[in-house]
Amino acid sequence: MTAPADLEMIARWCGRVPELRRTGEMRWEAPVSGAVSYPEDGLSMVGEVEDRSYWFAHRNAAVLAMIERNPPPGPVFDIGGGNGFVSAGLIARGFPAVVIEPSPAGSAKALARNVPTIAAAFQDLTLPSKSIPAAGLFDVLEHIEDDRGALLRLHDALAPGGMLYLAVPTHAALWSQEDIEAGHFRRYTMGGLRRLLEETGFEPVFASYYFAAMILPILLLRALPYRLGLTGVRKTRSADDHMLPENAAGRALQAGLEGELKWLKNGRTVPAGASCLVGCRKAGQAAGSTRAHA
Repeated sequence: MTAPADLEMIARWCGRVPELRRTGEMRWEAPVSGAVSYPEDGLSMVGEVEDRSYWFAHRNAAVLAMIERNPPPGPVFDIGGGNGFVSAGLIARGFPAVVIEPSPAGSAKALARNVPTIAAAFQDLTLPSKSIPAAGLFDVLEHIEDDRGALLRLHDALAPGGMLYLAVPTHAALWSQEDIEAGHFRRYTMGGLRRLLEETGFEPVFASYYFAAMILPILLLRALPYRLGLTGVRKTRSADDHMLPENAAGRALQAGLEGELKWLKNGRTVPAGASCLVGCRKAGQAAGSTRAHA
């Protein structure tokens, strides 16, 4: 459960945002005016599988491993937090969190998980400068066309010394129809993401790839068929995508995920992966550079 002091801090912050109105003990909302690059039914489908999904379980474990070694100075504002799966995991481990999510289905699910919820699009809110202790963008930045502008805005909103935690998909070579259907604008490299963060005023304190065991399956089953024009349109993130097969391949994938999680918990970095994690600290004024990134 969210401690009363943390809930009060969140309530005070929401009271400083003119677009927000309180609609419940742990809920605030604002009209959503902008488009969101995410499938309309995506969160409803994800909500049906994430509690038993190996992918969501591993991402939560990896995120928690990073945050436990690089803790936030206050509640984590989980931007685009979907159904509240990450935030619920953070709260269960003693890290207060609040979801900011424009989807009605997503914000309702987050609230049902007893996560404080702001039912709004982050880009629609007038953010008080230097007011957010920590923010999370967990597979969100790739959905934002102007990722540099979003990071500069976050830099201004974060308090001095505030933390930003990110998880993003990696490697353009792994681009496939699933990225298009999911509303992605890009996949990242670690070097390109680090440069982008440094140019927008953040100091990375931890950076690692993860989901190393997924590189080959994504390449063979998604990216190569897409490049060869062999895939038809199918529903993004189907239920089957979130269940490991009950065979030798599934057991090998599970072993690979368990091995890299041990590395992350020990503060070690994984040299390759289909996704990456970065924890960074607000490091002063952003450079404002316009140099392109990978």
